[in-house]
Amino acid sequence: MSTTPNRRLFLATASAALVAPALLRAQSIEAPLDEVDAPQTPQGVRRNASSFQYQQWQDHFDTLGVATVVADTTSRALHYWNSDGSDYRVFATSVPRREDLTKRGYTKIVRKRVGPDWTPTANMIAENPDLSYMPPGPGNPLGTHAMYLSWPAYLIHGTHDTRKIGRRSSSGCIGLYNEQIAQLFELCPVGTQVRVI
Repeated sequence: MSTTPNRRLFLATASAALVAPALLRAQSIEAPLDEVDAPQTPQGVRRNASSFQYQQWQDHFDTLGVATVVADTTSRALHYWNSDGSDYRVFATSVPRREDLTKRGYTKIVRKRVGPDWTPTANMIAENPDLSYMPPGPGNPLGTHAMYLSWPAYLIHGTHDTRKIGRRSSSGCIGLYNEQIAQLFELCPVGTQVRVI
């Protein structure tokens, strides 16, 4: 009695078992699972844990200025370059939860604050009347540091709710882990040029 058919069957079954998980991971998901407090809508989003897209500052600006930031809302990453380009860093971010909340274009950092307080905008209150002013502290949605952009009510800030990073979860701002916004805060002087794409 030959063991060749059994060996072939075993090898074919084992190969299929090893390949199946990779094929399943490559499938598109019909509804995004990463929304925080937002309705699910089918968008055929493909999941990829390392979806950061490499950016070159030259694609966005003529010079580096005092520092440069590109916030990529598609790959949910913030790219930073110092004034001579010798320091390049990428940070995971939260991004606006809906397209109508997403502002894209050129702006700059006009003010910085450690321990920011938070006042909800009129649109936020219209969506959730329970929102009210919050002083600095653990419950504050701006986290430990905030950098205010020249666009009113748009910021790059930290968050105490780490579930939001890597997700569409904000009302327009770009959010980072508190530890990373503290780093970026030290790196970016007022006047840092910013592009949100």
